[in-house]
Amino acid sequence: MEQPGPRPVRLTRAAASTIAESVAERASDALPAGGAPELASAIRLAGEVRAEVPDPMDGRTLELWEALATLGAVDLTLARVAEPHLDALAILAQARRHGEIDESDWRERSTEWQATPLWQVYAAEGSGRLRARAAGPGWRLTGPKPWCSLAEHATYALVTAWVDDEHRGLFAVDLAADGVTREAESSVSGQSGVWASRGLTQVQSTGILLDDVHAVAVGSPGWYLTRPGFAWGGAGVAAIWYGATVALARTLRASATRRTPDQVALLHLGAVDTALWRARSVLESAAAVADDPLTPEDESEHVAGVVRQVVADAAEEVLHRVGHALGPAPLTGDEDHARRVADLTVYLRQHHAERDLAVAGQRVVNDPSGWSWW
Repeated sequence: MEQPGPRPVRLTRAAASTIAESVAERASDALPAGGAPELASAIRLAGEVRAEVPDPMDGRTLELWEALATLGAVDLTLARVAEPHLDALAILAQARRHGEIDESDWRERSTEWQATPLWQVYAAEGSGRLRARAAGPGWRLTGPKPWCSLAEHATYALVTAWVDDEHRGLFAVDLAADGVTREAESSVSGQSGVWASRGLTQVQSTGILLDDVHAVAVGSPGWYLTRPGFAWGGAGVAAIWYGATVALARTLRASATRRTPDQVALLHLGAVDTALWRARSVLESAAAVADDPLTPEDESEHVAGVVRQVVADAAEEVLHRVGHALGPAPLTGDEDHARRVADLTVYLRQHHAERDLAVAGQRVVNDPSGWSWW
């Protein structure tokens, strides 16, 4: 089935931003005809995109999310490689602005950090704890870390580690340093040692083991999870889900132009359009909340959680309806469509589904007034 060519995704009624236009063109160039992008091309694109996009909360969050949505619409491997790279560099910039990184460390390493081809962010927890201990002017990290995406390809990572039994810190780690090895025993981290995924096949996650590895503290203990902007990184991921959902909807709409749709096909098209409106509207509204300097952190957490839930719900509905409307043909005969369905299915599981809804419900119980809309 012929696919529409890569083009930007809009989050407003106005034309897409010039950044989204540029990202669409660059991503298209990185995508080979009829196949998944090579990781080298995806990594190179991440650096190119970083040079163009703004950081979240800098007054242009909507432009950032349009760029991320556009990446998601073109190809989810490209988006999945770029997003944590952008996130890591935004975190470092925020740490510098807030005085949460030692100035001597910044002067010594910032040039190399900014030029690093690929950053990743590793914050998942497993059955064993990665521990951090102060050692002279720096820190040393020892222990396992699970769910480390592209650990064999990334140069640096921002890694969370326990500084005591109750607090975690964030640390910049050179993944080529002595003492960093890929984890072979799945029982150490709680993650399978086999990457069996049929989606995002090139963006493999493994565990890593650190043995007395030098690290640079980025923020005081607890800063990473409580910093301004933590929640908005998750909303940026939702923008990528939205972009991939738009691409699926475009495929459905294109099918309706090749033959006259019956009433059931029209029903699916109408439902998909409605789902996209919900998701786009919440992204547009949330960007204004993110850019408001007076937004309190609890509101940021709640609104970003709503964004992820609404977009995830819309994506799952569109996956369902497109599958019902188009049947098995594109899943078995259209490389781009089949890969997008598999990739998005895996990517959406970063969302914790009903558990995240329960967290949202607890926020309502804790603060039934204030910034709640009802």
